[in-house]
Amino acid sequence: MAHGSQGAIPATARRSEPLSGTVRIPGDKSISHRSFMFGGLAAGETRITGLLEGEDVIATGNAMRAMGASIRKEGDTWIIEGTGNGCLLEPKAPLDFGNAGTGCRLTMGLAGTYDFETTFIGDASLSARPMGRVLDPLKLMGVQVKSAEGGKLPVTLRGPRMAAPIHYIVPMASAQVKSAVLIAGLNAPGVTTVTEKIMTRDHTEKMLAGFGASLDVKTDADGTRHISIEGQPKLKGCVIDVPGDPSSTAFPLVAALLVPGSDITILNVLMNPTRTGLITTLIEMGGKIDILNARSAGGEDVADLRVRHSELKGVVVPPERAASMIDEYPVLAVAAAFAEGETVMDGIEELRVKESDRLAAVAAGLRLNNVDCTEGEAILTVRGTPSGKGIGSARGDAVATHLDHRIAMSFLVMGLASEHPVTVDDARMIATSFPEFMDLMAGLGASIDRGVEEPA
Repeated sequence: MAHGSQGAIPATARRSEPLSGTVRIPGDKSISHRSFMFGGLAAGETRITGLLEGEDVIATGNAMRAMGASIRKEGDTWIIEGTGNGCLLEPKAPLDFGNAGTGCRLTMGLAGTYDFETTFIGDASLSARPMGRVLDPLKLMGVQVKSAEGGKLPVTLRGPRMAAPIHYIVPMASAQVKSAVLIAGLNAPGVTTVTEKIMTRDHTEKMLAGFGASLDVKTDADGTRHISIEGQPKLKGCVIDVPGDPSSTAFPLVAALLVPGSDITILNVLMNPTRTGLITTLIEMGGKIDILNARSAGGEDVADLRVRHSELKGVVVPPERAASMIDEYPVLAVAAAFAEGETVMDGIEELRVKESDRLAAVAAGLRLNNVDCTEGEAILTVRGTPSGKGIGSARGDAVATHLDHRIAMSFLVMGLASEHPVTVDDARMIATSFPEFMDLMAGLGASIDRGVEEPA
């Protein structure tokens, strides 16, 4: 659905009966983006099952089609015939990424080093997000950049005849920047190296190796990682079964912890250590989360999770954990609203440049629903009410989601355990990352009503 073109559709969550059942979460968003991208680039056939078919990922697939990849779906399997590394075609029209920050930034790395012109556009939310962090290293590789003021979309890239390999020290903990530079290095002769001081999600490194790229990773005593990739490798198609997205898992998981009497099982969850910060934190808070059937699938750690209602206690979340759970802070803040005592989340300034200023949006939503919290520049402190008494809005005031899917889902989870209902002003954008959310939660027994479309 296009956002803003028709009226908002609000949704309201009410105190629920115990949640129960077994669910399988849609595929991981990060791995789905990269599956389309590397499958479209590699020579030969790539077959993908478990792909997340949200709007964001489909936008990445459409971009790869526009640059010469053949992509089709047969049954539950996506089949891609890639162009071969170094053989992408110049797209005839601007690449429209909608709301997809990951797809847009990674594709800038992919297409930017080609000797042709590529223009990137997106929706209002994506067009307000900073792209300079990816454009800066591309300029060092010889890419000419035209952008709107402040390094924002629309962005037009013109690659050099031959891109220069670089050694780039990533100035902030960002998997997108790291990945964009490594992907740009695929089309540059010689070795491109990225140094990151804090380890971020490493799907790009794992998956590129699976497609046949030659990568070398060295870790210093202080944890600094140096990732080197040899340019112009031959990439070959492969078979990928995408594990369940830990960021999407967070919503039914927190709901089951908060709703009394709940006992659910979530199958096939990605347990890559760079993505499990939320689970680690919730277990520290006293969450009953059993990790079952841990296994390896396609080079990634996967497990099933049994989650039961728990009495949570406030904790201090260490700032260095932020990179492994940056998308999960909104739903962690909701869990903290029902925990005994104070939960302190520090080092989360990155939330200010997500789909919305997520830190401000979370704090505003908490206050609207009678949760005691304090917001700082890079910190959020939440003081919880274990019984849920007083939480929610007796008047039906709606949380402003700012077209941010994670804000919408987090506050709907809150309403399942709060005394009063919780309403979000628009639930349409949940489809960008988790189109099955409403049906999956209803299947577990959650009380969430979708409103009717309001006039635009």
